[in-house]
Amino acid sequence: MRLMWKSMDKMRCFRKRSVFPLLGFLIIFLLFFNLYMNDGYVLEAEKRQLGETLIHPVNSERYVHTFKDLSNFSGAINVTYRYLAGIPLPRKKYLTIGLSSVKRKKGNYLLETIKSIFDQSSYEELKEIVVVVHLADFDLVWCENLVQEITRKFAHHIIAGRLLVIQAPEEYYPSLDGLKRNYNDPEDRVRFRSKQNVDYAFLLNFCTNLSHFYMMLEDDVRCSRNFLTALKKVITSREGSYWVMLEFSKLGYIGKLYHSRDLPRLAHFLLMFYQEMPCDWLLIHFRGLLAQKDVIRFKPSLFQHMGYYSSYKGAENKLKDDDFEEDSIDIPDNPPASFYTNINVFENYDATKAYSNIVDEYFWGKPPCTGDVFVIVFNKSTKISKIKIITGTDDRQNDILHRGALEVGQKLVESKQGRQCTSYITLGEFKSGNVEVYNVDHKIGFEIECVRIVVTASQKEWLIIRTISLWTTQPISQ
Repeated sequence: MRLMWKSMDKMRCFRKRSVFPLLGFLIIFLLFFNLYMNDGYVLEAEKRQLGETLIHPVNSERYVHTFKDLSNFSGAINVTYRYLAGIPLPRKKYLTIGLSSVKRKKGNYLLETIKSIFDQSSYEELKEIVVVVHLADFDLVWCENLVQEITRKFAHHIIAGRLLVIQAPEEYYPSLDGLKRNYNDPEDRVRFRSKQNVDYAFLLNFCTNLSHFYMMLEDDVRCSRNFLTALKKVITSREGSYWVMLEFSKLGYIGKLYHSRDLPRLAHFLLMFYQEMPCDWLLIHFRGLLAQKDVIRFKPSLFQHMGYYSSYKGAENKLKDDDFEEDSIDIPDNPPASFYTNINVFENYDATKAYSNIVDEYFWGKPPCTGDVFVIVFNKSTKISKIKIITGTDDRQNDILHRGALEVGQKLVESKQGRQCTSYITLGEFKSGNVEVYNVDHKIGFEIECVRIVVTASQKEWLIIRTISLWTTQPISQ
């Protein structure tokens, strides 16, 4: 009997522990559901599906599955677009570049932006891009006049299928009156940024199946030379790693890169919360919801803000990206690789961060000893033309590699530490913490499988490897 009572007590405790998390989950879900249903712009089918989920109880496994289905938002938004110039081609391109534009009280930079995209691209790069312009102003006369200008200046790009101009009709927009005044913004500011979110959502929705990747620009931007080649280098170097959004400018909604497969979810997300906050703030939340915690931004920036007057009230906007470089072709290739080091790593400053070329990321280790190594093992052997390694930072100038050698290797074998090369030759020595070697492919007679940094003398200072930059002699894969 005593055992039975103990068993019943345990069951009661278990039920209590189980009920509270469940109640918490249901309360949070109902709050989000209420926000979603009162948003004023949700497809009726989605409302019905959500309503049915709440009305009819289901087991936990099925419930989780249903919630995932709803959160994916993989379907397109039902909008009938007006084609103002050009039509989509059946073949998917590598990159879609999206622009949304409205009538400004002062200045108009759209034509200059389109011109910069095409002028800064080579003939081979032009084959791989399509530019989609969403004229999102409800003034149809303005739209018609602008389309005539675009058609006159860029007729050959339109005929080649490289330029499309579209418009989402006004009747598809949610209400832009009586919006919530979050952050105490004036009503006209709230209306402007809320409509802008919907403008972008409709643009993203249209571009879903045009290419493998999507780049968002604003309509007052200048591009660096051969920016597509630079983008490909970065994308190739991150093969096998997870990312949602890569950033190639630190300003606004400029130079943000996505997988095209994520565009439907992003479009739905912007529509759900269109009146809550500006689009560049919503992007941070979207990225986090898809489990990319940190910003992944690259230097140099590939796009520069050039507008002087904002599209909001014609206010002055002199923002410039000081990381922008006009010529970006010298961005390293950094082929996909794995890493090994026996240097003690400090916190989360791991080996991959020296190889990423992401802003403010680097490897940081405790004082290395003679014979310690930092090894890069390529996924496949490659021909390298140039290697450049920089240690230390501006604010930690003593955390450099004082004595070290740069080596390249071949003949991979499996070991306890993973794949390792068994044969190395020395290319150079570190001087003042840095090493740079040109014409590597002319100095050695084999394709490189490993690059190794060897510490040749112990030091008391910690070691920062700020950047490891490699340039290949083979073309970047498509």
